[in-house]
Amino acid sequence: MKYQSSRGKFNSISAAEAIKMGISPDGGLFVPDYIPELKEKDWQLMESENYQERACRILRYYLGDFSDEEIKNCVYDAYNDESFDDERIAPLAELKPGVYIQELWHGPTSAFKDMALQLLPQLMTTSARKTGDNGEIIILVATSGDTGKAALEGFKDIAGTRIIVFYPEDGVSEVQKRQMITQEGKNVYVAAVSGNFDDAQTGVKNIFADHAFAERLNKQGMKLSSANSINWGRLLPQIVYYISAYVELRAKRKLVSGEPVNIVVPTGNFGNILAAYYASRMGLPVHKLICASNTNKVLDDFIRTGIYDRNRNFEKTISPSMDILISSNLERLLYEITGHDAARVASWMEELKTSGRYEVDAVSLTRIKDLFWSEFCTDEDTIKTISACWDKQGYLLDTHTAVAVNVYEKYLSESKDRVKTIIASTASPFKFGSSVAQAVLEPKIVSGQDEFALLDQLSAATGVKIPEGIKGLEKRPVLHNTLSTRDGMQDTVAAFLE
Repeated sequence: MKYQSSRGKFNSISAAEAIKMGISPDGGLFVPDYIPELKEKDWQLMESENYQERACRILRYYLGDFSDEEIKNCVYDAYNDESFDDERIAPLAELKPGVYIQELWHGPTSAFKDMALQLLPQLMTTSARKTGDNGEIIILVATSGDTGKAALEGFKDIAGTRIIVFYPEDGVSEVQKRQMITQEGKNVYVAAVSGNFDDAQTGVKNIFADHAFAERLNKQGMKLSSANSINWGRLLPQIVYYISAYVELRAKRKLVSGEPVNIVVPTGNFGNILAAYYASRMGLPVHKLICASNTNKVLDDFIRTGIYDRNRNFEKTISPSMDILISSNLERLLYEITGHDAARVASWMEELKTSGRYEVDAVSLTRIKDLFWSEFCTDEDTIKTISACWDKQGYLLDTHTAVAVNVYEKYLSESKDRVKTIIASTASPFKFGSSVAQAVLEPKIVSGQDEFALLDQLSAATGVKIPEGIKGLEKRPVLHNTLSTRDGMQDTVAAFLE
């Protein structure tokens, strides 16, 4: 299998080259020439396989230039009992009959980003070896909260790499911030950005687009790459867990072969739900992909109207990992639903860059609406959903998964659809402890407590354990305190790299 740019100017790239480069030089995202379809024999065999074996089977379809041994080494180095606290890796919990929560946060940073970012460093360093590149790989990351820590943890002290993470100064939870600024590792750098996530993401994209800067780094034996989901090596591992969830339900006879499911995903950058789309194209029988937004509902508006418009107020919410107005991975979906019309995709992306908006044609919108359904959830309803879920089901949601549960309830109310459903749970509730505590604890307990004190109160009241990666976080020394403007991010990178 080969890869090409979604904007058409770079074609026939190997998987290793696509992963190593991260983003195409024309500004597009690397996409596979075709989406492979799993055979019925694959589905049957996966029922008796563990998560790692399923991952190897699926990755083989996309990593044609990797040997079976290379794929196996990458997978088992990523998913093991040292990194994950549950041997099932992405376990399912039944919220109520026919509705399942897939817990994607059992990795070292308690967020779904670990599912990809424990594997990406293995894929990237293997890709560098396979392509004969002995230079140092410089990983640039913009984060709305979870990607940053997961990437730092994944690339920490990985030979031949350095990683630089930018996060919005006031746009992440206190736990997320402390996870990043206390990060250890000889090759890791962290900087806050004055502004929001879109400022940080735009700054990183501008650095990638500066060919003079890239040449300057090349002369010093360095090459830029990305650990954001614009990198195909970040997105590919996410396809695995949706397929694994379906196989798990088949194996437990909760589903029969070919029975459709709904998949509900809380998303801002569109990567996580895009992985579910790719899984559906591989043969996972999806009835509806339900896109759950917070009040930064640019994706909800797009799916309903076909108009993508980032010219709006940026809202700071209690689900900060979704506080995004520029959803980078949507570009890959547009490429697929237009039949790989790279010229049209490039035109829309240019409109977005120059005017902040674009509108897709009627045929493309119809294709999107045939598979996707969307809604949004306010902060007030997020809190109510966490409270109600704890009271009725005894299940503790984080603020992002609560958005998904709330939107799913709206979908049920509108559609009366009773198809079995998988809801992606993207973070431990303790990553957003103050908001979760507000939902389930008495006001007198919450009042006057800082976020870390509330974690202890929340755990004591619910009986849910604080993940090891979060416990005692406030006592760890701060190792990173750089502040950058968006326009100064390239200078910050240069200073880190000396």
